[in-house]
Amino acid sequence: MKKIKVAIIGTGNIGTDLLMKVMRSQFLECGLFTGRNPDSKGIEIARTLGVPVSFDSIHAIEEDLSCCDIVFDATSAKVHEYNAPILKRLKKFTIDLTPSQIGKLCVPVLNLDDCLNVDNVNLITCGGQAAIPIAYAIANAQPQTQYIEIVASISSKSAGPGTRSNIDEFTQTTKEALSLFTGIKKTKAIITLNPAEPPIIMRNTIYALIENPDMDLIYSRVHDIAERIKKYVPGYRVILGPVYENNRITTTIEVVGLGDYLPAYSGNLDIITCAALNIAEVYAKKKLL
Repeated sequence: MKKIKVAIIGTGNIGTDLLMKVMRSQFLECGLFTGRNPDSKGIEIARTLGVPVSFDSIHAIEEDLSCCDIVFDATSAKVHEYNAPILKRLKKFTIDLTPSQIGKLCVPVLNLDDCLNVDNVNLITCGGQAAIPIAYAIANAQPQTQYIEIVASISSKSAGPGTRSNIDEFTQTTKEALSLFTGIKKTKAIITLNPAEPPIIMRNTIYALIENPDMDLIYSRVHDIAERIKKYVPGYRVILGPVYENNRITTTIEVVGLGDYLPAYSGNLDIITCAALNIAEVYAKKKLL
């Protein structure tokens, strides 16, 4: 079967995990793995897999436009500000894994179809991918919801330099996306990096303030959307609730990573690379038809 070529910019944890997923895709092949650090472990892995590599970051794509139709940007929000206009000029379908908010905000289970005809889609954050669908399910079931808060807890070992440098963007982007998708104005997003040993598995807790909620409907909507997410993020599951106490609904989800590059506790990386792969594969299938 013919495959669509992709390029990955960013050779760190997220870029390398994404590379491993692309390598087993039926619809995608990696035409370029590019970054700035010639000593990165990701570059070494890409070489052993026979993938073309470069240390010239986005400029390597400019020099060889035939290397890809789709570009994954796994750098940082600030770097994507530089990359985005170049990729737009090059007419590359761009999937942005940074919290830059430059492209159309995308959560595949909620608005994938609307994102296939734009030139740049943004995957918000790992916490956004994990928690926003649950918040959406609750708010959709109960429009009278007054407030929603999400608390993302990840192992500090799974947070590389890119994640750490984007903490402020993480909270702001997640909060704004939470309001956008749920329609609830009062929202908050919090992230904690937990240094515990052994490392904890990624968990996100969603809190919602609602008076007299229909818990049967909420339970049904939450678990239905979780099953739909599981089709492209196999390690996703609801581990608590939804439960109701003192006008507050609490739901906790957990994401166990596939272990493609990093250990299973790095579900925070896995959910965003799974989402990126899902978008690219759907786009590629559409292009191949």
